Amino acid sequence: MPPWAAVLVLLLAALALLLLLRPWKRAVGARTSVLDHEEQEAVSKGPTDQFSDRREPLPGGCSLICKPSALAQCLLRALRRSAALEPALSSWLSGPHLQTFCHFILPVGPGPELAREYLQLADDGLVALDWVIGPCARGRRVTNSGGLPPVLLVIPNAWGRLTRNVLGLCLLALERGYYPVIFHRRGHHGCPLVSPRLQPFGDPSDLKEAVTYIRFRHPAAPLFAVSEGSGSALLLSYLGECGSSSYVTGAACISPVLRCREWLEAGLPWPYERGFLLHQKITLGRYASALEDTVDTSKLFRSSSLREFEETLFCHTKSFPISWDTYWDLNDPLRDVDEAAVPVLCICSADDPVCGPPERTLPTELFQSNPYFFLLLSNRGGHCGFLRPEPLPAWSHEVILESFKALTEFFRMEERMKGLSRRRTSFLGGRRRWGGLQKREVSSPSNLEIFSWKRSYTRTGERELALNTLRTALALRNTFLLILLCSWSPSPVIKVTSQVTAQAKWIGKKKNNASCPCCDSREDELMRVNGWLCPT
Repeated sequence: MPPWAAVLVLLLAALALLLLLRPWKRAVGARTSVLDHEEQEAVSKGPTDQFSDRREPLPGGCSLICKPSALAQCLLRALRRSAALEPALSSWLSGPHLQTFCHFILPVGPGPELAREYLQLADDGLVALDWVIGPCARGRRVTNSGGLPPVLLVIPNAWGRLTRNVLGLCLLALERGYYPVIFHRRGHHGCPLVSPRLQPFGDPSDLKEAVTYIRFRHPAAPLFAVSEGSGSALLLSYLGECGSSSYVTGAACISPVLRCREWLEAGLPWPYERGFLLHQKITLGRYASALEDTVDTSKLFRSSSLREFEETLFCHTKSFPISWDTYWDLNDPLRDVDEAAVPVLCICSADDPVCGPPERTLPTELFQSNPYFFLLLSNRGGHCGFLRPEPLPAWSHEVILESFKALTEFFRMEERMKGLSRRRTSFLGGRRRWGGLQKREVSSPSNLEIFSWKRSYTRTGERELALNTLRTALALRNTFLLILLCSWSPSPVIKVTSQVTAQAKWIGKKKNNASCPCCDSREDELMRVNGWLCPT
């Protein structure tokens, strides 16, 4: 290489480093220029002015936005005691773009030891489950004392890229006593695509079967779930569709994309748009011949934006084309968010260069009105970055595991209080002291709207409750009919039901040489009306 070329390369590298360290002014979807005084005004207001109604300050300049409840108070106390949120000295890692590029571009390294399982689905497709089995250098610490180790289900981003932060979370969880498992979609991260069908953006059908299999392997272990970036759409869709029957104790989303349609339609800054699009084209390039009968592959690989790629892949299919609006009616991650019955902690950054500013990309009313959703908003962190100096893991991982520990303790205390309340109620009811107890009750006034934590039965839960009620009613009816059978007249008759077979024997004995009831026309008619027949 000539000397002038080496100097040019060094100058370009220095210029690229300066651009990474300097924050970009153009946000997601900002196709037009913005006035400087408007930008300064938005910066001076701060990232949490829109969430100022129900915002609780935390160390390190972070804030927790949520609806007041007993669970929120428990989570708030745990976060204020967390050492991961302590303010750190500003370093070269504080730039949002640098944190994001380090997260996505840097090589993964050796990473943990994984044991892969392929799960065959109902339509003969395949998904992969990578169980993290080692290493654990500093020794494991038991999280769920007195029980089985909890399972941590990790869902990577929608592009199929297994990042270093995901593997770092798995190693930290393994050290803390969890059993991590990584879910890979069809055709992602070495999982073969055996059928010409890919998983749409927010379709949780494959994840449902994977969770069912995990519950089969670990039926008594608590299940927690963590998603990263665009993979949060899959987790939120699953929690919304399953409701209280999701088998998940708690969930967390790192830099989630909540308004997915607006996010794709507005577009990303060009480095991220081109990078994510190129990664998807490389991933699906090996399956181009298998997808020719389903989609127009030539148009697919000529796509110039993420929206065009998504629309060509899932909307303009040859077998069953649908519109863009219909696609998002079926795949919007917030379509059933009101049905979710699991606590969800969302960790977002105000300087996220991929998702954009929180006042435009985060649904404010979701966190202020829904008692199951909590927003941890920080000033710095980039997209899925939240990095600290190299020996330490990302502070978002520490916060997530500490919040799961607080959830476990809260639910254990809730069950203990319910047991004490039942015993106290039965004791006082036996001694008939209800009147005096009600006179001594004192209601404590409160200005806050406190949510009474109670799991609701939604969809599948309602169906199961109705079926159990119906089974109980049928059992009571059969018992009542059996009592009537035993208390009937001494005539030796039995009732013919579906449970009586042709080998039913004659029960009872003749008394006083009574003739067969079938010989008496009056009794025969009475038995015929009431459904009784003589076995002879």
